[in-house]
Amino acid sequence: MFDNKAILITGGTGSFGHAFVRRILDEYKPSRLIVFSRDELKQYEMAQKFDSPEMRYFIGDVRDHDRVSMAMRGVDYVVHAAALKQVPAAEYNPFECIKTNIHGAEAVIRASIENNVSKVIALSTDKAANPANLYGATKLCSDKLFVAGNNMAGGHQTSFSVVRYGNVVGSRGSVVPYFRRLIDEGAAELPITDPRMTRFWITLDQGVDMVLRGFQVMHGGEVFVPKIPSVRVTDLAKAMAPDLPMQEIGIRPGEKLHELMCPANDAHLTYDFKDSYVIRPSINFVSKDVDFSVNALGEKGVLVEAEFEYSSGNNPHFLTVEEIGELNRRLGF
Repeated sequence: MFDNKAILITGGTGSFGHAFVRRILDEYKPSRLIVFSRDELKQYEMAQKFDSPEMRYFIGDVRDHDRVSMAMRGVDYVVHAAALKQVPAAEYNPFECIKTNIHGAEAVIRASIENNVSKVIALSTDKAANPANLYGATKLCSDKLFVAGNNMAGGHQTSFSVVRYGNVVGSRGSVVPYFRRLIDEGAAELPITDPRMTRFWITLDQGVDMVLRGFQVMHGGEVFVPKIPSVRVTDLAKAMAPDLPMQEIGIRPGEKLHELMCPANDAHLTYDFKDSYVIRPSINFVSKDVDFSVNALGEKGVLVEAEFEYSSGNNPHFLTVEEIGELNRRLGF
């Protein structure tokens, strides 16, 4: 569906952007593939890696509606990956986080409608479900904006959906490269926030898979949640450094023991599909009447039970220490 189409990804120089661009260039023949971001050095470095004639690199900030709208001229599909994502940085710089994650979402929505973009998928996070920190709260606002964007589109063709997933293994600033650096530097122990802590676990390729599939199955207005495994932070430490002791340092501000992707208060909106959960909109759409229990490919889901909750702590699928170690080796950690 991406052959001869123009695709734009905001925040495209990040870990997800690299994986997404590589996949698109390997498997499809887009007319244009536009990386939109505000860091000229990262764009320069990315252009050395991806220099296909279809590639375009736009310097710009998602907070700047006019620049976003200019970049979207003639674009068919948009992936919105730009965000300020570090929890401590968001707590210390709340105004900046709000400008990028909320006002930036608004700019992307308005520009997409103005340019008659066909489909938009925004990347979300497990921290947006019942948020306990500012980053999660801004991403919840962003999710709500993108869902409501389907009403804002009016007579335009643009449809918006959201893909929500957990920690990406090995992404910049995440725990796996952090532990690897400590180990390589000869650390005597690994810092553990709390031995009970669990997290959802997804690879970059799995994240790209979810976004590409989202474009195929979306009606507009859904929050897609992949069924992925969880890990215990203690098992991660054992897999990476079985001989190192662990030092408990306590939960940092805004952290949870377990992350959440489908909250219980959304159970009446949540459908169970083969490879994912789909949270339908809580609002009615003026211009379309959709049965969200059947996706755009005709696949059927069933409503989950009352008070159903999908948490990294109650997930039926946990990776073993051996499975974590094998995954890390495969990913180069």
